[in-house]
Amino acid sequence: MPTNDFDPNAFQRALDESLRRGKEAFLGLYRDELQALAGLSRAEIDAISPGVTDLQTYDQLMIVVKEASRVNLAQAQLKSQIVKLGDLGVKIAKKVPSLAKILLV
Repeated sequence: MPTNDFDPNAFQRALDESLRRGKEAFLGLYRDELQALAGLSRAEIDAISPGVTDLQTYDQLMIVVKEASRVNLAQAQLKSQIVKLGDLGVKIAKKVPSLAKILLV
């Protein structure tokens, strides 16, 4: 019979840390970009990759920009991280004018 190893205290600590990091990200250097990315509709994302619902790449892009914002990463370094996500990540990022500008540099 499986045992339940769920530790509510550990879960709460991890949740608190995640919320703290999220708050730092939304107050950081790329807060406007995060808000714009969060505002993209499913239709806008699907239009980038017809026939492919690639929300995983979108989620990865959100994580990259959140962490870049949290640590105030330089634009060149953010660009490098976005490029590592591949063509689809770059296309999604270009839906946000300020990220598109960073990708042109």
